Amino acid sequence: MRILFIEDDEQLGEVTRRALLTQGWTVDWLQAAGDLVALLRQTAFDVLLLDVGLPGLDGFSALHALRAAGIKTPVLMLTARDQVADRVHGLSLGADDYLIKPFALAELFARVNALARRATDFVSSTRTLGNLFIDVASKEVRINNQRVELLPREWAVLHFLIRNSGRVVSKEQILDALFGWDDAPSANAAEVYVSRLRAKISAASVSIQTVRGFGYRLIAQSDTPRA
Repeated sequence: MRILFIEDDEQLGEVTRRALLTQGWTVDWLQAAGDLVALLRQTAFDVLLLDVGLPGLDGFSALHALRAAGIKTPVLMLTARDQVADRVHGLSLGADDYLIKPFALAELFARVNALARRATDFVSSTRTLGNLFIDVASKEVRINNQRVELLPREWAVLHFLIRNSGRVVSKEQILDALFGWDDAPSANAAEVYVSRLRAKISAASVSIQTVRGFGYRLIAQSDTPRA
């Protein structure tokens, strides 16, 4: 999952960014929202964490501009304002959720997961595809009830493919899901992580199909073309 986090307080921003990274998520952190509409038209994010009290363009104004531009990225507003009127105002502008500072990190993680599930039609934190079981909240993967240990970016590839199950995703889309602005992935990073993941889920009743010239898709093995 790729998260855009906008918070102007440097200390809070760095602490929160590091905490989000522990969940295996890709996190890009900004301290202002001035070019937010252009940015979100250019780069796909799964969730936007948006502080209200930003310098220049405040969070409410930024959110209004996003929704007016037709951008539907799930937005979690973060603010020290605890008045009901402020929460109502944020929600009426198109926020999907609202979290009052100071907040517990466990609650932040839970709300981010909930927004991501809602956006991708996951009705719960678990998903079963044949003999493959995943729990998004705990990042647990099982095949035939046997736990499969995945590294964070292997998990990220699997989660991204499952969210796009049946659809072809490009190598560029996979890299966008795995790496933030501060990362410099190698030219073959997508192939490397897909190859590692294939090896680890080889016993699953789903497989990662290569669509030459386009990318990859996750399909049921019964749907895999025969040689």
